[in-house]
Amino acid sequence: MHAGLKISAFAAALAATFGTAYGVGKGIDPVVTERAPAAHESHEEGGGGGGHQESPAGGLQISEGGYTLDLKTPRVTAGQRTELRFTVRDSAGRAVTAYQREHDKELHLIVASRDLVTYRHLHPTRAADGTWSIPVELPRAGGYRVFADFTPAKKDAENLVLGADLAASGSYTAQKLPAPTGTATVDGYQVELSGGLTPNTATELKLKVSRDGRPVTDLQPYLGAYGHLVALRSGDLAYLHVHPGGAPGDATTEPGPDISFTATAPSVGTYRLFLDFKHRGQVHTAAFTVTTGTGHAGVEGAHGH
Repeated sequence: MHAGLKISAFAAALAATFGTAYGVGKGIDPVVTERAPAAHESHEEGGGGGGHQESPAGGLQISEGGYTLDLKTPRVTAGQRTELRFTVRDSAGRAVTAYQREHDKELHLIVASRDLVTYRHLHPTRAADGTWSIPVELPRAGGYRVFADFTPAKKDAENLVLGADLAASGSYTAQKLPAPTGTATVDGYQVELSGGLTPNTATELKLKVSRDGRPVTDLQPYLGAYGHLVALRSGDLAYLHVHPGGAPGDATTEPGPDISFTATAPSVGTYRLFLDFKHRGQVHTAAFTVTTGTGHAGVEGAHGH
């Protein structure tokens, strides 16, 4: 089920080896003015306790379940604001224009560098013809992976995560994956992670948010929850998408400082975890490196939105 790596990832590897510039040519797809099988089970949010785990991994294929991710902007220039455009097509090649709303959005777009140092969780705008678009500025040259997480409006449709390669041109410098530790610092917040990932076994991950040494007890809902977690496997960037147990307003789930998730790692390996949480009107992203079976995690260079 592993899709072959595209030219962008191969070129990035060559650049890292020989110290050359990462170039993908000068052409960029036209910019539009409008703003715009590893199938998941349907997202669920129950009352208290651990979160619901969807299918083990996704995003390794550009086509799945009769749908295809048509990335119309396969290359950008690092440091330059570019309109990223794409369409989801059905088995007949028609653009999909109807989606179920999942966690407040019709579609969630994740963009991550192949070294898992840069991460973006975005919510593009859909035009009437089914074209999605959003401005993106990627800080570094190299290979990236774009993930579209959605559920078609078709009856009994399953949640899907489709992936496609994206190249950012410029001078490329290889980055090492941050080593595991137990605490992330992002935008003045400290996030502690306890628990770990175990292959083929559901385990609990607990994250505790604090600021200036004090627990944050007034987290705000973000995408229908107090936390949103994405895990990507180092190497092929297999995508794991989990959510915390409970929901804001269910009379049992507290708005911090603790957020709990239940996750199942699809294999032995190293994973990068990205936690989105909202406080005082701003969304922050804490990033951790986790090796399966260690029970600890690490963070360095967390990226906000």
